[in-house]
Amino acid sequence: MTRPVVGIIGNHHLINEEYSAHAGGAMNSEAVSQVSDCLPLLVPADPRLVSVDELLESCDGFLLTGGRPNVHPEEYGETWTEAHGAHDRARDAIALPLVRACVERGQPVFGICRGFQEVNVAMGGTLYPEIRDLPGSMNHRMPPDGTLEEKFALRHKVSLTEGGVFHRLFGAPEVMTNTLHGQGIKDAGKRIVIDGRAPDGTPEAIYVEGAPGFTLSVQWHPEWDAASDPVSRPLFEAFGAACRTWARDKAAPVRQSA
Repeated sequence: MTRPVVGIIGNHHLINEEYSAHAGGAMNSEAVSQVSDCLPLLVPADPRLVSVDELLESCDGFLLTGGRPNVHPEEYGETWTEAHGAHDRARDAIALPLVRACVERGQPVFGICRGFQEVNVAMGGTLYPEIRDLPGSMNHRMPPDGTLEEKFALRHKVSLTEGGVFHRLFGAPEVMTNTLHGQGIKDAGKRIVIDGRAPDGTPEAIYVEGAPGFTLSVQWHPEWDAASDPVSRPLFEAFGAACRTWARDKAAPVRQSA
């Protein structure tokens, strides 16, 4: 049986500081293939090469990955400063309208880290340029030293809304997650429900209220150890189930009324 196709929205990347490439972490593709049981398709997120309409017709769901570039602050009405860091305007031009289209159509979309922030911005929300500069906030950035295992180690709790979507999915009111981000949600976008927070109050889990399809997004990186981690696995399994439902319904013949 043909697996549903998941478009993985990655980032522009320079190999050896000179060779332009479209890139996505291998662990994203592995999680989509091995846990979601879908066909991973890396998308060159550039409006010169692909259109949102083409992507919607070609894929059954979308994974919005993390990455070093941030959403450009002009996308949420603010002026760029050095604190906002690197950006990828080509990805902005694809990802933001893609999120809005998926929400309207009910097509599954799963945001991770930058993707989590993209979902919020797409729905009219704003971002803090640097969480660790806020009074009382912890440093959510990737540890500068150590092995990958140490960088992606579980570092803080996320408290979930009692009886909420994520609580029901994980079967627990609190979960432990990694944390590798600098920016975070400032103002929640229209219909964005913050369903989980870090101990310092930073939003960590969201969904779009009233959306007809899968819109769960997280600030942490569940693609790390997705097959074994008790928090990551249910996220990718639920996303895969939603993509299969979309693919099935898309393939179903349209019955003509008498």
